[in-house]
Amino acid sequence: MNTTDALPVLATLALPPALLEAARAKGLELLGPLHQTDPAAFATRADGIAAVLASADAVVDAALMDQLPNLRLVSVIGVGYDGVDVAAARTRGVAVTHTPGVLDDDVADLALGLMLAVARQIPAADRFVREGRWPQGPMPVARRLSGARCGLVGMGRIGQAIAQRAAAFQMEIAYTARGPKSDLPYAFVPDVRALAGRSDVLVVVTPGGAATRHLIGADVLRALGPQGVLVNVARGSVVDEAALIEALEQGLIAGAGLDVFEDEPHVPERLRALPNAVLTPHVGSATAQTRQAMAGLALGNLVALRQGLPLLTPVPECRAGAAVC
Repeated sequence: MNTTDALPVLATLALPPALLEAARAKGLELLGPLHQTDPAAFATRADGIAAVLASADAVVDAALMDQLPNLRLVSVIGVGYDGVDVAAARTRGVAVTHTPGVLDDDVADLALGLMLAVARQIPAADRFVREGRWPQGPMPVARRLSGARCGLVGMGRIGQAIAQRAAAFQMEIAYTARGPKSDLPYAFVPDVRALAGRSDVLVVVTPGGAATRHLIGADVLRALGPQGVLVNVARGSVVDEAALIEALEQGLIAGAGLDVFEDEPHVPERLRALPNAVLTPHVGSATAQTRQAMAGLALGNLVALRQGLPLLTPVPECRAGAAVC
């Protein structure tokens, strides 16, 4: 493609005017979700579309790729990309990028906020005051977070950012991952159930996908125990939601702080009714600063494609050494 030509990009999400203007200034033509909103227009443009700009929860599967014969890149706004069929992309020579690094602090901040909210019962305390119950007597005491044992399921960038914050609370930190990280001062535990058994707070921060589906099941929750708290800021699929609801209802664990769910945006009524669950609507990266940085990085990958430069943040399957992609 001539670098003076605009790069046609199918966007799976509605885009704010400022982002559209920034894209135009960078030589990108963002078409919007034509495949969903205007099939006729999509059919006339499909052959020329070179890239897809996708939200983290968008489905970019083989069927969509087959309709885009000249597709070269799927640029995801988000760290997770389990909605993208990476195997299908690789067989078609389509690269996939995401936006790691720029959202680590915000997700880690929320993880710590959920720990505090559950342990100190902050939402319940807020309701206690608003509902006028304070004059009838004090609220029941909560639990201390400082000095608790924190187990991290995953120790990538976000896991390490959470560990740094937990350390400031004098928490005893251990983790499980694909393997130990020799440069970290935290205890490595190879088995997630064993990690749960030695944790007061178990924080899920591992990628989603088939390999981690329902990694946190009934056995792990039983190991966490009746004083334990589960926090999930990763992907809803990593936790067996039905088993978690049972554990919370039966007091098999003390509480949960959840920013992600199995069938977003739909959250089971039984889970919404639980007083020992603190729920947020997948807002781990939802600050103005971070969302702007994520969009900027995703656009940067599209600009790199347009200019024939190396992509900024390819997913691991598409990095140097990968067979294809």
